[in-house]
Amino acid sequence: MSFSDMMKDKIQVLKSDGTKSTEMNASVQIKGIYLMRSDILVEPNDLIQRVMSNGGTETFQVIDPGFHEGAGHSIPAHYQMKVKKLALPESEKAIQSITYNISGPNARVNNNSTDNSNNVVNINNELGESLDVLKAEINRLELSVKEKEDALEVVGAIEEHCKTDKPSKVVVNALMKSLPNVASIASMWR
Repeated sequence: MSFSDMMKDKIQVLKSDGTKSTEMNASVQIKGIYLMRSDILVEPNDLIQRVMSNGGTETFQVIDPGFHEGAGHSIPAHYQMKVKKLALPESEKAIQSITYNISGPNARVNNNSTDNSNNVVNINNELGESLDVLKAEINRLELSVKEKEDALEVVGAIEEHCKTDKPSKVVVNALMKSLPNVASIASMWR
């Protein structure tokens, strides 16, 4: 009888980063799990999930992977894992601990929960302050109502464009050039 003939159990390896291996044949024993494969990396704290023929599952935490190099042609490289069987609440908790890596303004994940947080995002605070000064200067100038409205609309367009993921300097410069050519505004950008 070969080693592969004794591998009757179906297992999957669940890594801490959330990845899950394909189903593999192994031998699950009281004191350990034997896996006659070397093409998968099993590490301490990985989870081994046994899928039983009755539809149930058992979850084990790897204490020691116990990797052994092959001994000639008769014994291939394999694992003799020392594991700890997890009770149902422990296994559900271990399997549910998923790490989400997210970034960006107001980025979040709400998984079966309500978000009652308040978020404040300051993107390039200096730019916001400069645009506020620019608006104040436009309002202070002796321009016609139409010229003020047009100039403030341009500043608003600059503001909105700067909130995009990848604002373009060319677009911002073009918008700035469309502002009224007044000495007090021009002096702000030197």
